[in-house]
Amino acid sequence: MAAAPKTSDFYVPDLCRVRSVFLLLITSELMVLVLSIVQAEGGWIDWNYFGLLSLFVQWTVLTSAALICLLRSRLARLTTSRATLAMLTIVLLDVLAFSLFADNVLHSQPGMIDWQAIAKKLLLALLIALMVLRYFYLQHQWQQQREAEMQARLTALQARIHPHFLFNSMNTIASLIAVNPERAEDAVLDLSELFRASLRSGDRLIPLKDELDLCRRYLDIEALRLGERLTLEWHIAPDLDKQAIPPLTLQPLLENAIYHGIQPRPEGGTVKLDASRRGQFVYVMVQNPRPDAGNSHHDGNRMALANIQSRLLALFGEQAVLKHSHQNDVYTVTLRLPRRTADQNAAPRAEHRPNTSD
Repeated sequence: MAAAPKTSDFYVPDLCRVRSVFLLLITSELMVLVLSIVQAEGGWIDWNYFGLLSLFVQWTVLTSAALICLLRSRLARLTTSRATLAMLTIVLLDVLAFSLFADNVLHSQPGMIDWQAIAKKLLLALLIALMVLRYFYLQHQWQQQREAEMQARLTALQARIHPHFLFNSMNTIASLIAVNPERAEDAVLDLSELFRASLRSGDRLIPLKDELDLCRRYLDIEALRLGERLTLEWHIAPDLDKQAIPPLTLQPLLENAIYHGIQPRPEGGTVKLDASRRGQFVYVMVQNPRPDAGNSHHDGNRMALANIQSRLLALFGEQAVLKHSHQNDVYTVTLRLPRRTADQNAAPRAEHRPNTSD
């Protein structure tokens, strides 16, 4: 059985909402004001004409909007051209009905109908309705294009696993197969989970618990390669499991911390991850030894931070902030997220062996 069309895909906004009706009333009243100024003779505005026209226009706008609101679900099932024709018919019939009623009330002789004046009103209503519907259609098309571009951008920014990490991981796994096949198998499972997360484009926000699980898998793989050169400090507040975060946000930060701060140093160093809540925001901090001034990967680090910042801005707006700083030979990236929960809808995963220290 085919699914019913979504009314959200209909190009006309929901006229049952107060905001939409208010904007229609304001727009129509401005048109009435312009017509009253044009019709005025010997003054700025004919207030009698303005009052009568305002009453007529507001009643027709309100009743037409109410009819379109009631028929919205049915109109959404039609093609764009048929829905447009149906709405134009509703508006013209509404204008015709009120025009006939107004003529019977205003004219002293019953049955006297000024068909020429009614025809002018119908023509004017047709032109205005066409312009308004055209504006709604262009707005809807622009919104759909914007959402499609944003989704494509988010997908492109999310699907990123650096080739150097893949090559290093495969070399590490190859070296473990002969001496420790169980750890090699675990590393393969962790690597496959990382790839699965990078290819998953349907989830725009996931619980922080899932992102941290992915980070642990990544750190497990890097710990096999770096050994004692990599020290981890892990401090996560206990009430942040369901905090919403874009997928693959922290893992690239940890990857940069190791790639730029640990790997170039023969003695290695410490990577710190701290997450805490302050008021209506959640703060996540990643620290690592400051990279050398001559590090050739500095541009790549800035590009990764810019990508993450773009994703946060697209999903959270200006409430989310990403900052980085240098102090006492320590490089710090601080992420601020608005307090928001995400549903736990991820698929079940294999049991994981965390090796980070709390």
